[in-house]
Amino acid sequence: MGAETFTHIATGGTVQDAFTNARYEAAWDYGHAGYTGTIAEKDSFVVIPDAPSNPKEAEAFAYKMIADDDDLISDKWGPAGAIALGNNTWLFFGWASS
Repeated sequence: MGAETFTHIATGGTVQDAFTNARYEAAWDYGHAGYTGTIAEKDSFVVIPDAPSNPKEAEAFAYKMIADDDDLISDKWGPAGAIALGNNTWLFFGWASS
C-alpha cells in the first residue's frame, strides 16, 4: 500500500473537535473502507507551534514540512499536523495510507 499527502480545513470548538469533524467529512467524501489517502486514516494529530495562521501561508508551510519529510508528520501511520487558523478553524495535513 502507498501513501498520499493531504490537507483538510475543519472547524470545531476545540482542536480535537475540528479533528473529529475533519475525519468525519473525509470519510463521508472518500469512503469508509480505509486506504483513502485522507485524514480519515489518521487517529491522532500534533499541533505545529509557530506556524503562520494565514490560510495560504499555513498551507505553504504545511507543504514545506511535507517536502522536508519533517519527523513530526512524515509517517503515514503517525499523527497529522494541525495548524491553527483562528476562529476555531484548523488546517490538518500530512501523509495518509492509500
